[in-house]
Amino acid sequence: MRVDGILVPVITPFKTDHSIDETAYADIIEHLIDAGVHGFCIGGTTGESYALTHEERIRQFAFSHEVIAGRLPWLAGVNDMRTEDVCALSVAARERGADGLLLAVPPYSTPNQKELAAHALKVDRVAGGLPIVLYNFPARSGAEFGHEFLERVGRSSSFIAIKESSGALERIHMIAREFPHLQLCCGADDQALEFFVWGARSWICAAANFFAREAVALYETCALEADFVLGRRIMKAMLPLMTILERGGKFVQCVKYACTLDGLPAGEAVRLPLRPMKKELKRELRDALNTARTTIRGLISEEAKTHA
Repeated sequence: MRVDGILVPVITPFKTDHSIDETAYADIIEHLIDAGVHGFCIGGTTGESYALTHEERIRQFAFSHEVIAGRLPWLAGVNDMRTEDVCALSVAARERGADGLLLAVPPYSTPNQKELAAHALKVDRVAGGLPIVLYNFPARSGAEFGHEFLERVGRSSSFIAIKESSGALERIHMIAREFPHLQLCCGADDQALEFFVWGARSWICAAANFFAREAVALYETCALEADFVLGRRIMKAMLPLMTILERGGKFVQCVKYACTLDGLPAGEAVRLPLRPMKKELKRELRDALNTARTTIRGLISEEAKTHA
């Protein structure tokens, strides 16, 4: 399986009583397909999977599969604290039509590299041959998929890619140089250009929930056309917005609020322990989004005229 293009970790819209709004969820998926994205991640942290019950997560897999209806591939986020629960979610995802799994380090337990490999290989055994994309985000999980781990799991062809969200450029270099069989996937929205320079062909982009066309434009410019001059200009326009998302401390809230600015039925509700964002951050995000959009549209229009 090739992991190519912009894959969106879809938000989970809630009603005012904090129950899942499946009608809004379906509308968001349809909007993203129309915007030209290339796939989805269902049940990731951007979708607040940590705040959903086990039953809600499995229902989300099934419902997403019904809505997507084979039009685009989707990965199931199956992370949890216990290996047994990760395995159960993996089986459920396979049975409900997932095209692959997104597997992170179990949080809080901080396993060593040998323990992590045993965990991942156990998931592999129950996944029935589904491709697995690793998700490295040590700031959230407390441990990383390190060199020793990658060597150990490399014995299985199921591990096809790694979403790298550590923020460490040396990790990009290491994966590209020493593990070329692993597809490199951007998992840090403010480093997309660096990933594409080093050969990444995919970007699991949370911002694409509301910024899909712009993300697709950067992907096409860099990964398909190898135009890194224009790519740098697009990324420069994106950076103030991405910095707010990555370092503002209200990531999910920012993504949901930005969706509402586009008229999407995302709502602003988040489940505990998260709390709503403040007016000052809303204003900062809104201004950065408008500026980025205007600049990027101008760059693309300018480029089109040049080649007309």
